[in-house]
Amino acid sequence: MTGTRSAVNRRHILLSSGAAVAAAAAAWPLGALGGRSGAAAAAAPRPPLPAPAPVVREAHRAVVRRAAPYGLTTLDTTARLAGSHGYRRIVEGPGWPLTVRAELASAGSRRAATRTPLAGFVQLTDLHLADVQSPLRTEFLRARSPGSWRRQEALTVQGAVALVEQVNALGTGPHTGRPLSFAVSTGDNVDSNLTIELQWFLTLMSGGRITPNTGDPARYEGTQDSGLPLFWQADSALRDSDKLLGIPHIPGYLEAAIRPVTSPGLAIPWFSTPGNHDALPGGCLAPEDPQLRDLAVGGRKLLTVPDADVAAYAKVLNSGDDPKSSVFKDILRRNAARARTVTPDPLRRPFTPHEYLTAHLDPAYAGAGPAGHGYTADHLDDDRLYYAFPIADGVVGISLDTTYRSGHFQGSVGGAQMAWLERTLRAYSAVSYDTDGHRVRNAAADDALILVFSHHHSPSMTRRRDAARPEEDRHDGQDVIDLLGRFPNVVAWINGHSHVNRITPHPHPTASRSLWEVNTASHVDYPHHARVFELADNHDGTVSLFTTLIESAAPYRTDLGDLSQTGLASLYRELSYNAPGLPEAMSGGVRESSAGAAGDRNTELLVRRA
Repeated sequence: MTGTRSAVNRRHILLSSGAAVAAAAAAWPLGALGGRSGAAAAAAPRPPLPAPAPVVREAHRAVVRRAAPYGLTTLDTTARLAGSHGYRRIVEGPGWPLTVRAELASAGSRRAATRTPLAGFVQLTDLHLADVQSPLRTEFLRARSPGSWRRQEALTVQGAVALVEQVNALGTGPHTGRPLSFAVSTGDNVDSNLTIELQWFLTLMSGGRITPNTGDPARYEGTQDSGLPLFWQADSALRDSDKLLGIPHIPGYLEAAIRPVTSPGLAIPWFSTPGNHDALPGGCLAPEDPQLRDLAVGGRKLLTVPDADVAAYAKVLNSGDDPKSSVFKDILRRNAARARTVTPDPLRRPFTPHEYLTAHLDPAYAGAGPAGHGYTADHLDDDRLYYAFPIADGVVGISLDTTYRSGHFQGSVGGAQMAWLERTLRAYSAVSYDTDGHRVRNAAADDALILVFSHHHSPSMTRRRDAARPEEDRHDGQDVIDLLGRFPNVVAWINGHSHVNRITPHPHPTASRSLWEVNTASHVDYPHHARVFELADNHDGTVSLFTTLIESAAPYRTDLGDLSQTGLASLYRELSYNAPGLPEAMSGGVRESSAGAAGDRNTELLVRRA
């Protein structure tokens, strides 16, 4: 990953791996399962998909080794920090090995010889594309918590483009040789629910030119040109609090950060799942609030507040108990005289769920497909953000909406969506179990293995009422696990939100009812990961789900004088690895917390088939 990366032929990748999924998505209207025509959609025949690619095997494990310039994974190499104090530079380190996890099913000694690849895809999560100049941001919290403002946030677009480049370079999965036929982004695609951020995300994924700047078209206006020592003044020689820790002075940084960036777009079809930052201003504030909307598009930005206000708002954020954002609005009113004048921008307006759907359905953002990226025009009827979609022959994906529409960083699933989920699981399960544990057969089912996607992971979901839908019961993570466990075809629940790599087994006394939960870290905070998945039938009564972490295509070595798009993507990673508040305990030069342990990274997850 330290050398020059060559572009992969977009047309070749699309034809060899992605076009079949795009065609299947168009011909098999699974998105309609979220609406009134769900039964008809479930009964519709699926078009045939290409035969699985042959497996290329080496001794000890099935793996396809690709010569440069194809993308590497963390099986091959990983970013590591050199040194022990001050500003630490990233160097290329050894890869992480494969860990076989057999808590839910035994690992047969001959499974590699009998294995049939079924599907391959990539999960991106928590990109947090951020308009760092937005007046809606709460950077003033850094006075109490240094980690609440990220030094690297002005470079989210450049870093995300490098991740798209890496996904395009992969081509096939490292264990089965199966083409990676689609990607799914599991939420928090944007940071503050702003229209401009949504445009950036859709352009990133579909391809095009992005100018990561708002307000004044000629200059940056925000924390990093404020002269406040609380924030890293990258262009200035000011000895701010970050430079005192060794963060470098980089002349020209802000001018470079707002220059146009070009994304190649994903060369494979992609699907979209919403997160709380996609649905709510700041990921937790009251949506569609007139005062917050006026603040977002206006010309006053608050950078500092008294310590008492910082403490009061930090308390509210920790609890999430401010559904009308009253505390935040009170702080804005009390400190109006402190606000900095900035250039207003109507594109900073928060978007609604309806606008989110409409933007995904815009042909300008079709990219490699499918049209709507999981959503259809039917979803506009009641702004539903959940759907099912074909992954491969005999494999189905289900994307959930776990957001609170009224404002909260935690997640849940409403009663209507929960009932839809049960119907959809039943439609693809020849065998299931009722709530009393009795085995149920469904001869009419279109039997398929099932992968479930959401933004929130199970520990971050609650049963609190949603003020936007007060009549509806809400379901927490355990409720979802209990429901999924009634359907043995469910292999895994794949999600984000936590910014941590964590893989959790959910065992059941009936082995075939067990499933895995795979939680992947973000691409805005350390360790900047996405994850490759490969599903395979071992033909011994078990299925293997391989998970392989990947990093962006940005070179490990950061040249502080290189302010090109690629140079800034490298700097984006290095700044995040130097973030304040990360634990100092190291193992082989790697911070263990967010990156997870060995069993949370590159794994083979085994489950029993029904």
